[in-house]
Amino acid sequence: MWILRRNGPSGFSSSSTAEEVTNGIDGSGLTAIVTGASSGIGSETARVLALRGVNVIMGVRNMAAGKKVKEAIVKEIPAAKVDIMELDLSSLASVRNFASEFTSTGRPLNLLINNAGTATPFKLSEDNIELHFATNHLGHFLLTHLLIETMKKTAREMKIEGRIVNVSSEAHRWTYKEGIRFNRLNDEKGYKTCAAYGQSKLANVLHANELARRLKEDGEEITANSLHPGAITTNLFRNSGVFKGVISIIGKFVLKDIQQGASTTCYVALHPQVKGISGEYFSDNNLAKPSSKAADTDLSKKLWEFSMDLIK
Repeated sequence: MWILRRNGPSGFSSSSTAEEVTNGIDGSGLTAIVTGASSGIGSETARVLALRGVNVIMGVRNMAAGKKVKEAIVKEIPAAKVDIMELDLSSLASVRNFASEFTSTGRPLNLLINNAGTATPFKLSEDNIELHFATNHLGHFLLTHLLIETMKKTAREMKIEGRIVNVSSEAHRWTYKEGIRFNRLNDEKGYKTCAAYGQSKLANVLHANELARRLKEDGEEITANSLHPGAITTNLFRNSGVFKGVISIIGKFVLKDIQQGASTTCYVALHPQVKGISGEYFSDNNLAKPSSKAADTDLSKKLWEFSMDLIK
Protein backbone atom coordinates (compact mmCIF):
# COMPACT_ATOMS: atom_id res chain seq x y z
CA MET A 1 0.00 0.00 0.00
CA TRP A 2 1.38 3.42 -0.97
CA ILE A 3 1.74 5.37 2.28
CA LEU A 4 1.48 8.90 0.87
CA ARG A 5 -1.69 10.26 -0.71
CA ARG A 6 -1.93 13.88 -1.79
CA ASN A 7 -3.89 14.84 -4.87
CA GLY A 8 -2.07 17.09 -7.32
CA PRO A 9 -3.54 19.61 -9.79
CA SER A 10 -4.93 16.75 -11.89
CA GLY A 11 -7.08 15.60 -9.00
CA PHE A 12 -5.13 12.36 -8.75
CA SER A 13 -2.25 11.17 -6.60
CA SER A 14 0.44 8.54 -6.23
CA SER A 15 -2.12 6.08 -4.87
CA SER A 16 -4.68 6.53 -7.65
CA THR A 17 -5.22 3.38 -9.69
CA ALA A 18 -5.35 3.00 -13.46
CA GLU A 19 -9.08 2.33 -13.26
CA GLU A 20 -9.64 5.45 -11.17
CA VAL A 21 -7.79 7.82 -13.52
CA THR A 22 -9.68 6.48 -16.55
CA ASN A 23 -13.10 6.26 -14.92
CA GLY A 24 -15.78 7.47 -17.32
CA ILE A 25 -13.45 7.68 -20.33
CA ASP A 26 -14.69 5.99 -23.51
CA GLY A 27 -11.80 4.64 -25.58
CA SER A 28 -14.00 2.91 -28.14
CA GLY A 29 -12.63 3.25 -31.65
CA LEU A 30 -9.06 3.76 -30.47
CA THR A 31 -6.25 1.31 -31.20
CA ALA A 32 -3.22 0.99 -28.94
CA ILE A 33 0.03 -0.95 -28.94
CA VAL A 34 1.41 -1.74 -25.49
CA THR A 35 4.91 -3.21 -25.33
CA GLY A 36 5.91 -5.50 -22.50
CA ALA A 37 2.27 -6.33 -21.91
CA SER A 38 2.71 -9.89 -20.64
CA SER A 39 3.43 -8.86 -17.04
CA GLY A 40 3.58 -6.03 -14.51
CA ILE A 41 2.30 -2.59 -15.37
CA GLY A 42 2.24 -3.51 -19.04
CA SER A 43 -0.42 -6.18 -18.50
CA GLU A 44 -2.42 -3.88 -16.23
CA THR A 45 -2.21 -1.09 -18.79
CA ALA A 46 -3.50 -3.45 -21.47
CA ARG A 47 -6.34 -4.60 -19.19
CA VAL A 48 -7.51 -1.11 -18.25
CA LEU A 49 -7.31 0.17 -21.82
CA ALA A 50 -9.39 -2.82 -22.93
CA LEU A 51 -11.83 -2.10 -20.09
CA ARG A 52 -12.29 1.40 -21.55
CA GLY A 53 -13.06 -0.01 -24.99
CA VAL A 54 -9.65 0.41 -26.63
CA ASN A 55 -8.55 -2.17 -29.21
CA VAL A 56 -5.28 -3.35 -27.63
CA ILE A 57 -2.35 -5.03 -29.35
CA MET A 58 -0.04 -6.58 -26.79
CA GLY A 59 3.58 -6.65 -27.95
CA VAL A 60 5.20 -9.46 -25.97
CA ARG A 61 8.45 -11.41 -25.99
CA ASN A 62 6.94 -14.42 -24.22
CA MET A 63 3.93 -15.47 -26.28
CA ALA A 64 2.80 -18.12 -23.77
CA ALA A 65 2.72 -15.53 -20.98
CA GLY A 66 1.00 -13.06 -23.29
CA LYS A 67 -1.68 -15.61 -24.13
CA LYS A 68 -2.42 -16.14 -20.43
CA VAL A 69 -2.78 -12.39 -19.89
CA LYS A 70 -5.09 -12.08 -22.88
CA GLU A 71 -7.24 -14.97 -21.65
CA ALA A 72 -7.49 -13.36 -18.21
CA ILE A 73 -8.53 -10.02 -19.71
CA VAL A 74 -11.18 -11.57 -21.96
CA LYS A 75 -12.50 -13.67 -19.07
CA GLU A 76 -12.95 -10.51 -16.99
CA ILE A 77 -14.08 -8.33 -19.90
CA PRO A 78 -15.91 -10.50 -22.47
CA ALA A 79 -16.24 -7.59 -24.91
CA ALA A 80 -12.51 -6.79 -24.77
CA LYS A 81 -10.67 -6.44 -28.08
CA VAL A 82 -7.18 -7.76 -27.43
CA ASP A 83 -4.58 -9.30 -29.72
CA ILE A 84 -1.05 -10.51 -29.00
CA MET A 85 1.95 -10.18 -31.29
CA GLU A 86 5.51 -11.30 -30.74
CA LEU A 87 7.96 -8.49 -30.02
CA ASP A 88 11.44 -8.66 -28.53
CA LEU A 89 12.60 -5.07 -28.00
CA SER A 90 16.23 -6.17 -27.60
CA SER A 91 16.25 -7.38 -31.21
CA LEU A 92 16.08 -4.88 -34.07
CA ALA A 93 15.03 -7.68 -36.41
CA SER A 94 12.11 -8.57 -34.13
CA VAL A 95 11.03 -4.92 -33.96
CA ARG A 96 11.12 -4.66 -37.74
CA ASN A 97 9.10 -7.87 -38.12
CA PHE A 98 6.50 -6.65 -35.63
CA ALA A 99 6.13 -3.25 -37.32
CA SER A 100 5.92 -4.83 -40.77
CA GLU A 101 3.26 -7.31 -39.65
CA PHE A 102 1.23 -4.59 -37.96
CA THR A 103 1.34 -2.10 -40.82
CA SER A 104 0.46 -4.82 -43.34
CA THR A 105 -2.91 -5.24 -41.61
CA GLY A 106 -3.87 -1.66 -42.45
CA ARG A 107 -4.97 -1.05 -38.89
CA PRO A 108 -5.09 2.48 -37.48
CA LEU A 109 -2.87 3.39 -34.52
CA ASN A 110 -3.86 6.03 -32.00
CA LEU A 111 -1.75 5.15 -28.98
CA LEU A 112 1.78 3.79 -28.78
CA ILE A 113 2.82 2.89 -25.25
CA ASN A 114 6.53 2.12 -25.05
CA ASN A 115 6.49 0.26 -21.76
CA ALA A 116 8.78 -2.80 -21.98
CA GLY A 117 12.00 -2.70 -20.01
CA THR A 118 14.79 -4.73 -18.48
CA ALA A 119 17.29 -4.42 -15.64
CA THR A 120 20.22 -6.79 -15.87
CA PRO A 121 23.98 -7.16 -15.34
CA PHE A 122 26.26 -6.28 -18.26
CA LYS A 123 25.27 -8.00 -21.47
CA LEU A 124 25.18 -7.21 -25.17
CA SER A 125 22.12 -7.70 -27.35
CA GLU A 126 22.13 -9.80 -30.52
CA ASP A 127 22.87 -6.55 -32.35
CA ASN A 128 25.95 -6.03 -30.17
CA ILE A 129 24.45 -3.16 -28.18
CA GLU A 130 24.46 -2.82 -24.38
CA LEU A 131 21.26 -4.57 -23.32
CA HIS A 132 19.61 -1.82 -21.23
CA PHE A 133 20.09 0.70 -24.02
CA ALA A 134 19.05 -1.82 -26.68
CA THR A 135 15.84 -2.92 -24.96
CA ASN A 136 14.68 0.11 -23.02
CA HIS A 137 15.54 2.77 -25.61
CA LEU A 138 16.70 1.67 -29.04
CA GLY A 139 14.03 -0.97 -29.66
CA HIS A 140 11.33 1.56 -28.80
CA PHE A 141 13.06 4.25 -30.84
CA LEU A 142 12.99 1.98 -33.91
CA LEU A 143 9.42 0.84 -33.23
CA THR A 144 8.23 4.44 -33.02
CA HIS A 145 10.20 5.36 -36.14
CA LEU A 146 8.58 2.52 -38.11
CA LEU A 147 5.03 3.22 -36.90
CA ILE A 148 4.99 7.03 -36.91
CA GLU A 149 3.62 7.34 -40.45
CA THR A 150 0.73 5.05 -39.52
CA MET A 151 0.05 7.23 -36.49
CA LYS A 152 0.14 10.39 -38.60
CA LYS A 153 -2.28 8.90 -41.12
CA THR A 154 -4.61 7.76 -38.34
CA ALA A 155 -4.61 11.17 -36.63
CA ARG A 156 -5.43 12.93 -39.92
CA GLU A 157 -8.17 10.53 -40.99
CA MET A 158 -9.85 10.11 -37.61
CA LYS A 159 -9.20 13.69 -36.50
CA ILE A 160 -8.22 12.34 -33.10
CA GLU A 161 -4.97 13.26 -31.36
CA GLY A 162 -2.41 10.47 -31.37
CA ARG A 163 -0.36 9.88 -28.24
CA ILE A 164 3.06 8.32 -27.74
CA VAL A 165 3.93 7.41 -24.16
CA ASN A 166 7.45 6.47 -23.05
CA VAL A 167 7.58 4.76 -19.67
CA SER A 168 10.79 6.08 -18.14
CA SER A 169 11.75 6.26 -14.45
CA GLU A 170 13.12 8.57 -11.79
CA ALA A 171 16.23 6.44 -12.31
CA HIS A 172 16.92 8.73 -15.29
CA ARG A 173 18.49 11.07 -12.71
CA TRP A 174 21.15 8.50 -11.76
CA THR A 175 23.06 7.87 -14.94
CA TYR A 176 26.70 8.32 -15.95
CA LYS A 177 28.11 11.82 -15.43
CA GLU A 178 28.00 12.52 -19.18
CA GLY A 179 24.38 11.39 -19.36
CA ILE A 180 24.68 9.14 -22.40
CA ARG A 181 28.00 7.35 -23.02
CA PHE A 182 27.92 7.73 -26.78
CA ASN A 183 31.54 6.70 -27.24
CA ARG A 184 31.55 4.00 -24.56
CA LEU A 185 28.12 2.45 -24.88
CA ASN A 186 29.39 -1.14 -24.97
CA ASP A 187 32.44 -0.62 -22.76
CA GLU A 188 32.30 -3.05 -19.84
CA LYS A 189 35.08 -1.12 -18.11
CA GLY A 190 33.51 1.34 -15.73
CA TYR A 191 30.10 -0.24 -16.33
CA LYS A 192 27.58 0.10 -13.53
CA THR A 193 24.24 -1.66 -13.72
CA CYS A 194 22.28 1.13 -12.03
CA ALA A 195 23.93 3.82 -14.17
CA ALA A 196 23.34 1.81 -17.34
CA TYR A 197 19.68 1.41 -16.43
CA GLY A 198 19.48 5.12 -15.62
CA GLN A 199 21.12 5.94 -18.96
CA SER A 200 18.42 4.02 -20.82
CA LYS A 201 15.67 5.72 -18.83
CA LEU A 202 17.22 9.13 -19.54
CA ALA A 203 17.15 8.16 -23.20
CA ASN A 204 13.39 7.50 -22.90
CA VAL A 205 12.79 11.08 -21.73
CA LEU A 206 15.13 12.61 -24.31
CA HIS A 207 13.51 10.56 -27.08
CA ALA A 208 10.01 11.75 -26.13
CA ASN A 209 11.15 15.36 -25.91
CA GLU A 210 12.86 15.39 -29.30
CA LEU A 211 9.98 13.50 -30.90
CA ALA A 212 7.54 16.05 -29.46
CA ARG A 213 9.60 18.90 -30.89
CA ARG A 214 9.71 17.32 -34.35
CA LEU A 215 6.01 16.46 -34.42
CA LYS A 216 5.08 19.99 -33.38
CA GLU A 217 7.40 21.44 -36.01
CA ASP A 218 5.66 19.30 -38.64
CA GLY A 219 2.21 20.34 -37.43
CA GLU A 220 1.16 16.79 -36.57
CA GLU A 221 -1.65 16.11 -34.09
CA ILE A 222 0.43 13.62 -32.13
CA THR A 223 1.88 14.17 -28.67
CA ALA A 224 4.89 12.48 -27.10
CA ASN A 225 5.48 12.38 -23.35
CA SER A 226 7.46 10.39 -20.80
CA LEU A 227 6.68 9.36 -17.26
CA HIS A 228 7.80 7.80 -14.02
CA PRO A 229 5.38 5.02 -13.02
CA GLY A 230 6.60 4.99 -9.42
CA ALA A 231 8.51 2.49 -7.35
CA ILE A 232 6.52 -0.65 -7.99
CA THR A 233 6.48 -4.25 -6.77
CA THR A 234 7.20 -5.83 -10.17
CA ASN A 235 9.72 -8.43 -11.33
CA LEU A 236 11.85 -5.88 -13.20
CA PHE A 237 14.77 -6.35 -10.79
CA ARG A 238 14.42 -10.12 -10.61
CA ASN A 239 18.07 -10.44 -11.68
CA SER A 240 19.29 -8.38 -8.73
CA GLY A 241 19.34 -10.30 -5.45
CA VAL A 242 19.78 -7.20 -3.31
CA PHE A 243 16.84 -5.35 -4.85
CA LYS A 244 14.69 -8.46 -4.66
CA GLY A 245 15.45 -8.89 -0.96
CA VAL A 246 14.74 -5.27 -0.10
CA ILE A 247 11.51 -5.24 -2.09
CA SER A 248 10.24 -8.39 -0.37
CA ILE A 249 10.72 -6.74 3.03
CA ILE A 250 9.58 -3.13 2.54
CA GLY A 251 7.56 -3.35 -0.66
CA LYS A 252 4.13 -3.66 0.88
CA PHE A 253 4.74 -0.55 2.98
CA VAL A 254 6.31 1.96 0.56
CA LEU A 255 5.94 0.70 -3.00
CA LYS A 256 3.00 1.02 -5.34
CA ASP A 257 1.04 -2.01 -6.40
CA ILE A 258 0.52 -2.85 -10.07
CA GLN A 259 -2.83 -1.05 -10.27
CA GLN A 260 -1.26 2.17 -8.95
CA GLY A 261 1.89 1.69 -11.02
CA ALA A 262 -0.02 1.58 -14.30
CA SER A 263 -2.10 4.65 -13.49
CA THR A 264 0.21 7.38 -14.82
CA THR A 265 0.62 5.49 -18.10
CA CYS A 266 -3.14 5.20 -18.52
CA TYR A 267 -3.64 8.83 -17.43
CA VAL A 268 -1.18 10.17 -20.03
CA ALA A 269 -2.56 7.84 -22.71
CA LEU A 270 -6.28 8.52 -22.27
CA HIS A 271 -7.18 11.43 -20.03
CA PRO A 272 -8.66 14.59 -21.65
CA GLN A 273 -6.57 16.74 -19.28
CA VAL A 274 -3.46 15.72 -21.23
CA LYS A 275 -4.83 16.75 -24.63
CA GLY A 276 -2.34 18.93 -26.50
CA ILE A 277 0.38 18.49 -23.88
CA SER A 278 3.62 17.25 -25.42
CA GLY A 279 7.29 16.97 -24.51
CA GLU A 280 6.50 16.75 -20.80
CA TYR A 281 7.41 14.41 -17.96
CA PHE A 282 4.75 13.02 -15.61
CA SER A 283 4.84 11.35 -12.21
CA ASP A 284 2.01 10.27 -9.90
CA ASN A 285 -0.58 11.34 -12.51
CA ASN A 286 0.67 14.92 -12.57
CA LEU A 287 3.23 17.01 -14.42
CA ALA A 288 6.70 16.70 -12.90
CA LYS A 289 10.14 18.17 -13.51
CA PRO A 290 12.81 15.87 -14.99
CA SER A 291 16.55 16.22 -14.48
CA SER A 292 18.57 18.98 -16.13
CA LYS A 293 20.11 16.41 -18.50
CA ALA A 294 16.63 15.25 -19.53
CA ALA A 295 15.75 18.84 -20.44
CA ASP A 296 18.94 19.34 -22.50
CA THR A 297 17.78 19.91 -26.09
CA ASP A 298 21.29 19.52 -27.50
CA LEU A 299 21.59 16.13 -25.80
CA SER A 300 18.19 15.04 -27.13
CA LYS A 301 19.18 15.99 -30.67
CA LYS A 302 22.51 14.18 -30.34
CA LEU A 303 20.77 11.06 -29.03
CA TRP A 304 18.32 11.17 -31.94
CA GLU A 305 21.11 11.22 -34.54
CA PHE A 306 23.06 8.58 -32.63
CA SER A 307 20.00 6.30 -32.50
CA MET A 308 19.24 6.83 -36.18
CA ASP A 309 22.76 5.69 -37.05
CA LEU A 310 22.34 2.55 -34.93
CA ILE A 311 19.09 1.48 -36.62
CA LYS A 312 20.34 1.94 -40.20
